[in-house]
Amino acid sequence: MTADALVYHPTVSHYLRFVATTVGRDKLLRTLQYFSRFYAWYLFRSNSPPRVIAPFEAIKKQFAITRKALRLGKNVEHFKAAASAMDDTKPRDEFLRYCAVGRQLGYALYLTLDMATYVDTVGIWKLESAKRLQKDAYRAWFMGLLFNTVAGCYTFWGLRQREQAVDKADREGVVESKKIERERAATNLQLLSDLCDLTIPSSALGYANLDDGIVGLAGTVSSLIGVWGTWKKTA
Repeated sequence: MTADALVYHPTVSHYLRFVATTVGRDKLLRTLQYFSRFYAWYLFRSNSPPRVIAPFEAIKKQFAITRKALRLGKNVEHFKAAASAMDDTKPRDEFLRYCAVGRQLGYALYLTLDMATYVDTVGIWKLESAKRLQKDAYRAWFMGLLFNTVAGCYTFWGLRQREQAVDKADREGVVESKKIERERAATNLQLLSDLCDLTIPSSALGYANLDDGIVGLAGTVSSLIGVWGTWKKTA
């Protein structure tokens, strides 16, 4: 009876829907990858022996390769999203529309270049330009994240303007105020995720002098935010 209750529990069904998605599996692997990056750094700084550090270094490297495979072909999705954002005829803030196009093109270019380096990473075909392509991929990802961060700051400013115009004494004003609070919470969470992710290409490109501890911890936080978002979508 206890086994049946466990097997047929709604949470188990929800978990199965979550891991059935490529995004769900990718977010879980990403969380473990960046936590391992942080923890390997922590163990190294704590003067732990190499045999203790080795498993976490292996997780970091192998999960990074696995995630590269999961991303293959995903660039098409972002190219399409960029075209859809550009052709969007619905009433919308033009600044946010162009930020959306920039973000999607940045991600699409990043995934395209990242895909080109896959054959070199797994040893199928060694490319002399692999390091340069990976650097260019990081630049594209950085630009995509930057567009999204700017859009988030702009949205946050817009929400403050809307909030100031709301009359909370009015019934409709109360409803609008609650709506703004929900939008602000979502914007803040996305901003936190983008700022954490920015540490990764910034460090790889030398824009910021960040060690593996900071990058690993920031990557873990943004990954957990991604896990939570995907978990809610599969509810």
